[in-house]
Amino acid sequence: MSEVSDPIFAKIAAQYDRVNRVLSFGQERKWRAFGIRQLSQGSVLDLGCGTGDTDFEDRTVIGIDPVIEMLALSPVVAKAGAVGEALPFRDASFDAVFSAYVFRNLTSVDVTLDEMHRVLKPGAAAVVIGLSRPINPILRFIHRMGTAIMLPLVGLVFARAPKEYWYLHKSLDTLPPPERLFAGRRLDYETHWRNGVFGFVYGVRLRKPE
Repeated sequence: MSEVSDPIFAKIAAQYDRVNRVLSFGQERKWRAFGIRQLSQGSVLDLGCGTGDTDFEDRTVIGIDPVIEMLALSPVVAKAGAVGEALPFRDASFDAVFSAYVFRNLTSVDVTLDEMHRVLKPGAAAVVIGLSRPINPILRFIHRMGTAIMLPLVGLVFARAPKEYWYLHKSLDTLPPPERLFAGRRLDYETHWRNGVFGFVYGVRLRKPE
């Protein structure tokens, strides 16, 4: 994560999951669950685990997050304060990597993807779920106007943090769409899907070559 985003997420940690439910109309857990089903069984690194609100079913999970206030709320036993750009694990340590709503807050997407490639076992897959603007210019404009109003308003009502949720609105403009962001990487870009209003929630499945 960037130095800018860390104090923001520290402030909203206690209300983070609640606000996510409101903003997604209760669908956010379903989007995570769909992503989890794209992964094989075995050990999973939850990169940017936050409050540990993802159900990994019977998998062995290790969570990392740079925001200690988030980690303190997580029920996951194996967890550590760390960033995606410097994963504290040996090469080929995991059968899968999962990351939800983190990539727009990274200091370096390139370095993080290289680190994911390093810690994955050969042939293992990673799933990244994130938020982006619609590709269509008209829908993109409508979506941007909507989040400019909705995110600070919801942040004010449910978390008393309008400035922090204004940052989340702005962060949606920091990265290209997933079709461009994940193409041509060391991790093979296998498939992607979209959910939510105007398809602003995306999921991407990546695989480390054998």
